[in-house]
Amino acid sequence: MTEASRHGLNSSIALARIRQLASDGAAAGSRLPTERELAAETGVGRAAVRRALEALEAEGLIWRRQGKGTFVVQPPRAPALAGDLAANSNPMEVAEARITLEPQLARLSALRASPDDVARMRELAERIASSTDADARELWDGALHRLIARTAANGLLIAVFDLMEEVRRDDAWRMLRERARTQATGALYTRQHATIIDAIEHRDGPAAELAMRVHLRTVADNLRKIVDGDALHDESTAVPDAATPASGIGAGADAR
Repeated sequence: MTEASRHGLNSSIALARIRQLASDGAAAGSRLPTERELAAETGVGRAAVRRALEALEAEGLIWRRQGKGTFVVQPPRAPALAGDLAANSNPMEVAEARITLEPQLARLSALRASPDDVARMRELAERIASSTDADARELWDGALHRLIARTAANGLLIAVFDLMEEVRRDDAWRMLRERARTQATGALYTRQHATIIDAIEHRDGPAAELAMRVHLRTVADNLRKIVDGDALHDESTAVPDAATPASGIGAGADAR
């Protein structure tokens, strides 16, 4: 058990379990267990469960009503291959996969996301920016990227995204990603998220695709520095040239 889970702080554990519950034959409108029951089942605190439920609600996958309970709006997918892939993959491979897939999802989201979807994206981006701990940042960041994927409204691509996200949930990988986050990179990611959401709101598919690619290349380059044992410096705040592939992960993966 990780330090986070021992103290009930790992919302990702609760999030993964709730997604699993919702995917195990749960139809739209199905009622989920209570916060107390979910906390007991997952072994994390109710605060972590509550965060996870807030993230799912912000994504539009569940709805909650005081006195009535929590209900599934859209059952998520939880591919069975995730465990095997996680054991035989590495963060760099996942970064390459993200750079290949998520820009296309952002392009489709720009064509299909509703104004309510965009409002939820902005709310999630604000939560990421205002988070004061790693658990919250990881939770809200994942929720934002998942919402963008879901609003792309392509079932096959979303299934691939869900598989990729399951692989990314490994504790060691989460800690590695947090080590790659500094105050400077966090501020940059906030600006990049805003650029992505602006493009989606303006229904500019090519701009949304490009903004997502730039963001993920920045994240991947910072992650590579940590893996290689290099320190992150303030120059990490420099935005890669949108017209020129960044060095490192995925630089040629999406060449047109």
